[in-house]
Amino acid sequence: MPELPEVEVVRAGLAPAVTGALVLGVTATDERALTRHLGDGADFETRLTGRVVSAAARRGKFLWLPLQPRVGDGPAEEAVVGHLGMSGQMLLRPPGAAPERHERVRFDLAHPVHGELSVVFADQRTFGSLAIDSLVTTPDGAPGGYGWGEASVPSQVAHIARDPLDPAFSDVGFRRALARKESAIKRVLLDQTVVSGVGNIYADESLWAARIHPETSARALSTRAVNRLLAEVRHVLDKALAEGGTSFDAQYVNVNGQAGYFAHSLNAYGRTGEPCPRCGRPIVRVSFTNRSSHFCAHCQRAPRHRTT
Repeated sequence: MPELPEVEVVRAGLAPAVTGALVLGVTATDERALTRHLGDGADFETRLTGRVVSAAARRGKFLWLPLQPRVGDGPAEEAVVGHLGMSGQMLLRPPGAAPERHERVRFDLAHPVHGELSVVFADQRTFGSLAIDSLVTTPDGAPGGYGWGEASVPSQVAHIARDPLDPAFSDVGFRRALARKESAIKRVLLDQTVVSGVGNIYADESLWAARIHPETSARALSTRAVNRLLAEVRHVLDKALAEGGTSFDAQYVNVNGQAGYFAHSLNAYGRTGEPCPRCGRPIVRVSFTNRSSHFCAHCQRAPRHRTT
């Protein structure tokens, strides 16, 4: 599943192409892509046609395109909110381009500088989604997410925590949240209501870098360990962003269809049996709910079980 770096790469690619663009028309060829939309495909198409996109924004793994009001100059009250799911893609294409394989929705736009273009939402596994959603005020009064300066966020995203790269992210709040969690730290890192944007890949990489076993109780971590982990999460996310994200197959690509290359920089994730880059012992893989955890059993010592 695309995580923060992959979704941010897509957002950054969309921003210059869609900001200020007029929606000339929308074609929803597969309503499975609209499972979060409160209406059918015809409603989605009608409500978007003729609107102007204000920006391309992101919080965690969610994207949204705020829409200017139809009448007047007031603040945006609605947005197209999207989640890429397991294999969703947002692709920029010239007007009239042939349909993409697994194409679900197409937006035809007219940009004041770049002219006409199309944004295609393609999704092989159909777990991704698009919807028109209302914007609600952020409780902390800070901008809703990356690329969006207004203190608002789609209602479907309001429960999602800020991500570690967000200027409004609270390190103190994160430490307090962990102190209340008996759950394994890997599980907490994947909880999008605690910290957003981190999925299985970057959780494994951050825990490896911080030398923390994934089954360590969150509340058992010292303040120093939490600070070290948070620093490593940010470092891993920044590095992945610089390298265009992680692509293991053709399902994740940027808006131009190009793959990221952070897979070549992975230290733990997907490297079962390979030597740990730090100590040379083999990386191990264990089942973790419906996923797997990858770590070095030597560098990331298992937590001691309490005795009674």
